[in-house]
Amino acid sequence: MSDLLKGKKGIIFGALDEQSIAWKVAERAAEEGAQFVLTNAPIAMRMGEINKLAEKCKVQIVPADATSDEDLNNLITKSQEILGGKIDFILHSIGMSPNVRKSRPYADLNYDFFHKTIDVSAMSLHRVLQAASKQDAINEWGSVVALTYIAAQRTFPDYSDMAEAKAMLESIARSFGYHYGKAKNVRVNTISQSPTWTTAGSGVPGFKEFYNYANSMAPLGNASAIDCANYCLAMFSDYTKMITMQNLFHDGGFSNMGINAAMIKAE
Repeated sequence: MSDLLKGKKGIIFGALDEQSIAWKVAERAAEEGAQFVLTNAPIAMRMGEINKLAEKCKVQIVPADATSDEDLNNLITKSQEILGGKIDFILHSIGMSPNVRKSRPYADLNYDFFHKTIDVSAMSLHRVLQAASKQDAINEWGSVVALTYIAAQRTFPDYSDMAEAKAMLESIARSFGYHYGKAKNVRVNTISQSPTWTTAGSGVPGFKEFYNYANSMAPLGNASAIDCANYCLAMFSDYTKMITMQNLFHDGGFSNMGINAAMIKAE
């Protein structure tokens, strides 16, 4: 512990259980001196263990559906009341695809499900940023980080319509990053994380095989959830105040690999 975030206040979206990257971010943020509010959709709160995390970190929970402008405005308002002022960081760790959950083939998507995927997994970032911006809720040089995946740039067939959602998420981070940066010096970035053993990630068909493939391909292996949490904290800190509108790969080098010699079997 180094009090990296001492005096900083924030909102953490998406902590479901101990496997969640958002859960690890919350634990590490508390260890580094941050104050924050936890939030998740009411249905996710019923499914997960967020109350245990809140007790451990000694923080409050404000439920919010990230597709509801009313809920998000309430979250931003209540968070400032609880924390005693404006916030310095936000973690957006939200993603869900009904098409993936129901195993719909990519060439036979349900478009109502597709709209839901986009609304939950991508437009929610715009809603969060817009709500915070309208309330002038983030301090200058504040930091917003959203978690993404390399399927936004490359084809991973079983990732389905989540690939489009992540591409849109990254675009929103760039576009809103410009506007928020010009207006308030608030920075907005995405972190493209390795395949990670989380409740959400492991629900993708073929995840185990791809996890092992990526781990073999990447020179450093897959980045763990705790590694990602530490990177998020660095992005919340003052040490990264000039980084914005970036998609930052945190994947052990996987994103720049063609082939790893260790994967080529000798004849």
